[in-house]
Amino acid sequence: MALCGACTVHIDGHAVRSCVTPVSRAAGKQVTTIEGISPDLSDPLQQAWLEIDVPQCGYCQSGQIMSAAVLLTENPAPTDADIDEAMSGNICRCGTYPRIRRAIHRAAEIKVQRKAT
Repeated sequence: MALCGACTVHIDGHAVRSCVTPVSRAAGKQVTTIEGISPDLSDPLQQAWLEIDVPQCGYCQSGQIMSAAVLLTENPAPTDADIDEAMSGNICRCGTYPRIRRAIHRAAEIKVQRKAT
């Protein structure tokens, strides 16, 4: 029903809800799940999520990170409004939205720092 966003994956770099996406849509395309973000927690989003201590129950976090990854690819310096809009399809029943927003900003900072070095 695509109500929560927890099942978000990337198909050719676009965030999609796997629960309502026909398998035929993925045929011949690059599918990335949360495991494909980084196997060693070196991705800026993963680092920021840990640094900010975002998860509470953790149920929604893979979908949150997958949506945030597309956001940062499309907009490397998002405002709060940009983040709120991009993440609006991902529900966190624990209400960690302020930490999610801070972590996205932090991930953007980490990316800038890495480019500078």
